[in-house]
Amino acid sequence: MNAHAPVSSGECGVAVRAEHGQRAVFCGLTGIVWLHRKIQDAFFLVVGSRTCAHLIQSAAGVMIFAEPRFATAIIDERDLAGLADMNEELDRVVTRLIERRPDIRLLFLVGSCPSEVIKLDLSRAALRLSQRLAPSVRVLNYSGSGIETTFTQGEDACLASLVPELPEAAATEELLVVGALADVVEDQFSRLFSDLGIAARFLPARRAGQMPAVARGTRFLLAQPFLADTARALEERGARRIAAPFPLGAEGTTAWLGAAAEAFGVDPGRFEAVTAPGLRRARQALAAHAEQLAGKRVFFFPDSQLEVPLARFLSREMGAELIEVGTPYLHRSHLAAEIERLPAGTPVVEGQSLDDGLDRCRAARPDLTVCGLGLANPLEAEGLTTKWSIELLFTPIQGYEQAGDLAELFTRPLLRRARLEV
Repeated sequence: MNAHAPVSSGECGVAVRAEHGQRAVFCGLTGIVWLHRKIQDAFFLVVGSRTCAHLIQSAAGVMIFAEPRFATAIIDERDLAGLADMNEELDRVVTRLIERRPDIRLLFLVGSCPSEVIKLDLSRAALRLSQRLAPSVRVLNYSGSGIETTFTQGEDACLASLVPELPEAAATEELLVVGALADVVEDQFSRLFSDLGIAARFLPARRAGQMPAVARGTRFLLAQPFLADTARALEERGARRIAAPFPLGAEGTTAWLGAAAEAFGVDPGRFEAVTAPGLRRARQALAAHAEQLAGKRVFFFPDSQLEVPLARFLSREMGAELIEVGTPYLHRSHLAAEIERLPAGTPVVEGQSLDDGLDRCRAARPDLTVCGLGLANPLEAEGLTTKWSIELLFTPIQGYEQAGDLAELFTRPLLRRARLEV
């Protein structure tokens, strides 16, 4: 049976409702693909099955001669049958790993569906290993299980595990930017904040020993909309979130930077002078794609939790028409500024029953369907043009300089379809 929660509409007239039913999403292990590139002396050890190992390797597309910063400790038949002590096995794997990779300073034990089903206590294992390997290696744990979660929650769980370990600061006037960003994007934002007179630190840092300190009253700005647990952990330490849209497109980036500037008392004239060149370049880059996207009807299936900010970007900056915006989870407080910017009457569906969503999508026949990999091929076979949600996580899309790249990710499948039809 499928249950529909009551429809609620805010002052902006956006219709928000929840659905319950089957869903098709990746698990949180996928987040390792971008996180292992970000924290350069960290290692992610998944405790899971061969299926887990194949998933990460396939998603990462790592070349055979590369040495990535992730691996899988395989739970095999001996472990499941109780013929081996899994904690002893895990200790042996970690010991070999540290001997082989002495550059590791931060080790994440990542839980999976199999490790959670058999009730393996990775938090206790992390504490034991951290005590044994201190001070050279710190060991933390988080869950990347796909049971009732979607793949971006892997990053949320990872960053949330870092928050209790962040150094304590007596007081700080620094801005904390929270969310894994490509290094090039982080550098661009760092320069913009510096030009605004704001000292900014980023979580996660690029190295384990450079994680930012947190004080009571530290103000933080979310760079990603799926960091609910991380934000809650920071607030429990006394930090305060700056409410803002997310830095996607020219408008989103300006509003995101503007929220920080207002919180830190930056002069409006200085803000305009600092942001004007980037804003101008972003608008020029977007204009090159506006003709392909203007008037196009777009349907979002729930997958990455980026759906609401992306819908705002496509609607307000590219002139697309939103048929439906499905998202796995809707943190109304974090997304309030985004929801307010959606066109009146936009249907936003939290959870979105897969069967019902497919029926509505097929009936609407959108020009572009944004969905997970599992739905893309079947829908393409039915004649619908699709965009893989996961590519929006693997590609730098935040900020002024990436605005054109973000738009191109949506125009590319439309142009491909047009060439195939010709």
